[in-house]
Amino acid sequence: MQLSLPQLRYLRLRAQGLAGPPLSTPAAVVARLVGVQAQEEAAARLAIRPRSAGITAAAVDQARLTRRDVVYTWAMRSTLHFVPASDLRWLLDLLGPLFVRLGRRRRVQLGIDGDVGRAAMQAIDEILAAEGPLTREELAARLASRDIPTEGQAIYHLIGRAGLEAILCIGPPRDGKATYVHLAGWLLLPAAEAGEDPAVRLARRYVAGYGPVGPEDFAHWSGLPVREARAAFEAITKDLLAAAFDGETLWLLPEQAEWLAQPPAGGPLVHLLPGYDAYLLGYRSRDLIVAPENARQIHPGGGLIRPTLLVDGLAAGVWRLARRSGRTQLILRPFAPLNGDVLAALAEEVAGVGRFLETTAELVVEQ
Repeated sequence: MQLSLPQLRYLRLRAQGLAGPPLSTPAAVVARLVGVQAQEEAAARLAIRPRSAGITAAAVDQARLTRRDVVYTWAMRSTLHFVPASDLRWLLDLLGPLFVRLGRRRRVQLGIDGDVGRAAMQAIDEILAAEGPLTREELAARLASRDIPTEGQAIYHLIGRAGLEAILCIGPPRDGKATYVHLAGWLLLPAAEAGEDPAVRLARRYVAGYGPVGPEDFAHWSGLPVREARAAFEAITKDLLAAAFDGETLWLLPEQAEWLAQPPAGGPLVHLLPGYDAYLLGYRSRDLIVAPENARQIHPGGGLIRPTLLVDGLAAGVWRLARRSGRTQLILRPFAPLNGDVLAALAEEVAGVGRFLETTAELVVEQ
């Protein structure tokens, strides 16, 4: 099949839960995306809102802290994510050893590899099992008392490795600070499963949540080496449908192609995406989402991805939240004037942000 650019954008929006029937729980959204990038926890919460209905930020916290069907830990690309508890075992079995290996050079520089690193992992396991939750500073102090280096970046790398090795995850905040908990005491991890290779399983889940895509997209999103990503992708192409776009072959599930016969009902698709949203991070390139002249406004450098206004899958502005005189304001800077249909849909999106945060949000448009 041949895809136009609007069709490709629509299919990706639909795969990600940004079009079509909304999802009903935080865990369902996280599972659809396999993981929600969470280097900023507030942004990760907001990423769940446009893909769901009737969910609040408090409900996301309950999913993570009470039901614990969402876990806050390191996953794809060795970055922090919300991931489904039901997927955590196989994801860490696949990704943990890879990213621990790739981080070795920096750990050697910091003096926390080899015997020191192994001792640190054992110590973190023991300390958190006995005393968690602990803040980073509290955990660092206890490790230092055992003569384990924690200065500078060392503690960050030790904590990240412990996450990848399924020793800890992020627990409840305390006084505005993250805490770390002993993973085995925080939730019951499912037993390791025999069957499909984890890399192949991840490729299949990626296509379901992001398609149409290619193996290079999968490698970029997952952090797997390109050769391994391609091999996993090739293992599932027999179950996929090929689509041609701009001289490239992309792949999707056969049932995803059927969405093209179910176009969205009336009006533009307007979304207020948070920073670091999966729609902006889930592919090897943002060129189909962000016009070149606007790229620096979305991605100014230093790894920052700003909150973005989408109109039919194309970036149309950037936004931020601010508290002024006791009110929550959503301050939007559009890249070009917005027409009446977009403004009407945008008003509902702004109201949705307010409902999610359990406040009233007021739109302020900067020229």
